Amino acid sequence: MTAPLSFTRELNPDPLPTEQREAALASPGFGKVFTDHMIVIDFDEARGGWHTARLCPRGPLRLDPAAAVLHYAQEIFEGLKVYRHDSGRLALFRPEANAARLNASARRMAMPTLPEHLFLQALGELMEVDGHWFPAVSGGSIYLRPFMIATEAFLGVRPARQYKFIVIASPVGGYFKSDAPAVSLWVSRQHVRAAPGGTGAAKTGGNYAASLIPIAEATEHGCDQVVFLDAVERTWVEELGGMNLFFVLADGRVITPPLTGTILPGITRDSLITLLRDEGVAVAEEPYSIDRWRADAGSGVLSECFACGTAAVVTPVGSVLDGEQRFTIGDGAPGPLTKRLRERLTRIQSGSAPDPYGWVTQLG
Repeated sequence: MTAPLSFTRELNPDPLPTEQREAALASPGFGKVFTDHMIVIDFDEARGGWHTARLCPRGPLRLDPAAAVLHYAQEIFEGLKVYRHDSGRLALFRPEANAARLNASARRMAMPTLPEHLFLQALGELMEVDGHWFPAVSGGSIYLRPFMIATEAFLGVRPARQYKFIVIASPVGGYFKSDAPAVSLWVSRQHVRAAPGGTGAAKTGGNYAASLIPIAEATEHGCDQVVFLDAVERTWVEELGGMNLFFVLADGRVITPPLTGTILPGITRDSLITLLRDEGVAVAEEPYSIDRWRADAGSGVLSECFACGTAAVVTPVGSVLDGEQRFTIGDGAPGPLTKRLRERLTRIQSGSAPDPYGWVTQLG
C-alpha cells in the first residue's frame, strides 16, 4: 500500500475576480467554466510509486513531446458531481465507486492503480479551497474530473513508468442544451463504440474519440445523442455516447443491457438498479435488440425508455431515428417511472431525502 501523502498547497496568486466569477456562475453551461486550482499527484516507478501530492493553480501542463499519453493513449478519467445540501455543506455521491472504477480502468490500460484514500483526499482538498465556486443555478453542481495520464518520455510500445493523476473542477448547469422534455437518439449503423475484448468497460478517452463522428451524425439528423449497437452482430443495443440505457415495459418490468465488457459500468446505472429492486421492480440485465426496441415501441409493450449517467442523471428518451425510420416511445414525453426515479435519486444526492444506502459523503 502506498504510504500516506501530505498535500502541499500553492494558492493561485491571481484568482478570478469575484465579479467575473459570479458572472460566469450565473450561466455556467456544462464543462466551460473552471475553478482556480487543481490537484496533481505524481507517480514514478523508480521512486516506489505515488509521491508529491499538491494543490496548485490550475494551468497548462508541461509535457515532453514524447510523453507516452500523446503516442500510446495511456489515459483514463472519471466524472462525479459535488452537491450542496440545505445545511450548506458540500457532498459527494458514491465517490468510492468512482475510485474503484478508475482503478479498473487503470488495470485495463496497464496503468498504476491509485489508493482509494488518495483519490478521496484529492477531491476533498480541491473542494476545501474551491468550494465557493458552487453555482446557484437550478440543478447546479460542481463537476469533478479526476484523470490519469502517462508522462514518461519514450517511443516504444510498453507501459509507461511515470504518470500524473490530476483533478480539475468545473461549475455546471444542465447537460443537454435542448429544452425538449425528452431526448432523441440516432442509431449508428456504420460505427461501433467498442468490441469484445477491447476497452469498452474502461473509462478511457479513446472510447469517446470513437463516438465523435457518430455524435456529429446524430446532430446532422436533428438528434441529441447517438446509440450504439454491438460490434459483432450489429443487433444488440449497448449504450449512448456517454450514458447507459433502460427500457421500461408496460407490464412493469425493466431491462438494461448486460455488462459483458463492451459497456461502461455506470455508477448511476448501478444506483438505479438498486432503487428499482428495492421498490420491488423486476430488473433484468439482458440483451435487447434494436428490432425489439422498434417493435415494442410500436406495439405499446415498451412504455418508457431513459438514459442515465453522472452528467445527465436520468434523461427520458422520446424518439429514435434508425436510418429513415423514426419511432416514438410512449407519447414521447417523460414517463412516470422515469420521473420518479430521477426525483428519488436527485433527492438523495442533494440531501433532501434520507440516504439508506450510505451513498453520500459529506465534505468538510
